[in-house]
Amino acid sequence: MFDIVISGAQVLLPTGLSRVDVAISNGQIAALHAPEDQVAARDRIAAEGLTLLPGAIDTHVHVRAPAFPERGTVLTETSAAAAGGVTTILEMPVTIPTTTSVEQLHLRRAHFECDALVNFGLYAGLGGIDAAQACALREAGALAFKIFTTAVPPGREAEFDGLACPSEDQQFRALEAANAAGLPLTVHCENAGLLKLFGQRSAGSNKAEAGFLNAARPAICEAVAVAAIAAMNAEIGAKLHIAHVTSERTAEVLRRFSGLCDLTAEVCPQSLYASETDLARAGVDGKTIPPIRYEADSQALWRALADGTITQVATDHAPFDAAEKQASAADFATAPAGVPGLEILVPAMLDAVATQKLSLPKAWDLVSASPARRFGLQGRKGEIAVGQDADLILVDMSAPTEIRKDTLFTQARGAAGLYAGRRFQGKVRRTIVGGTTVFNDGAITGRGGEGAFVPPA
Repeated sequence: MFDIVISGAQVLLPTGLSRVDVAISNGQIAALHAPEDQVAARDRIAAEGLTLLPGAIDTHVHVRAPAFPERGTVLTETSAAAAGGVTTILEMPVTIPTTTSVEQLHLRRAHFECDALVNFGLYAGLGGIDAAQACALREAGALAFKIFTTAVPPGREAEFDGLACPSEDQQFRALEAANAAGLPLTVHCENAGLLKLFGQRSAGSNKAEAGFLNAARPAICEAVAVAAIAAMNAEIGAKLHIAHVTSERTAEVLRRFSGLCDLTAEVCPQSLYASETDLARAGVDGKTIPPIRYEADSQALWRALADGTITQVATDHAPFDAAEKQASAADFATAPAGVPGLEILVPAMLDAVATQKLSLPKAWDLVSASPARRFGLQGRKGEIAVGQDADLILVDMSAPTEIRKDTLFTQARGAAGLYAGRRFQGKVRRTIVGGTTVFNDGAITGRGGEGAFVPPA
């Protein structure tokens, strides 16, 4: 007697699509059966006409609470994840106080466990960049580390304490510490010296125009920082992961370092589906750092996904209150940087399949299996196979998803101007986390606290 049997769906297995029934017990996939088998279960989910996929794993998420509850809470942002088909999030340590100590990691875990609707793992900052500290953070449950190759943004010192590593010696020691702990090091890459130079050169530009961002933070800043840290990692051999790649220039740097060091990278939906033209339309709602670039960059990033240069798609979900954004409506220089993305990721990837940019197995490797491999979740998450956690989504490939501010679950819905009005082909119908349905046909059906903490293997 199984707890649940999902029947009638086309199921994405590691070998490809197959018509099988999926049996779940104790929160895990217990068996795969031929449709004609007579299988006893306490509950059945009829899924004819739908496709069953592994839940997405978003490896780049910011949840602002409790320091900034107006931007989002654990409940609102994991509700957004559930509605978007994301069954596991990895949260960045950019908070107040930053997650750079064992004590703060425990507090962060406790804060999430009360209200999380989906599974969550935690990044840590390296703080003093010490190997012993890195190992202690791993033992406390950190899945990965995060640094910025930039200086602390003015006015955000408390949020970036222990995370900014603008000098190469700091970056080198961070790679050493992460390597000692055996965990991935995810890096926000922009060269601090070049940012200063281009900041000075663009000082007289019109800050109300979207072009200001690419003038102040051009792609060369990102590419140089990636090349430098990849070169250092060829010496060290840490699990280096490059966050939110935005440009054709950086994709080429990644190709050149392929095979020379342990290196993976991610791209965000906004860099695939938007360009500076969309940024001009959306205004400061579309401001991100690094910025959205040009159509040629978007096309190059699609090619980098297809050929394996970039191995993941993640959101950099960064919620802000609409009032915060609009307070700088005419000033791209001072507006907060970040867009909500948890409800965009899966529809965007389904759309990529519908428009034949990617095959379904390739698209789902990018958002599920590949993140599981890189961040130590393989064997638990990322595939539909016996023994894996029952983190699953049912999607309708034939139905569209229209992004509307009034139907989003994120608390940052008012600042979702970059995506508002966009239609993607494909729709999330049901999200299952650990065998429990937490989202079904437009409604949250789970309760806060049903998501589980995910420690390293």
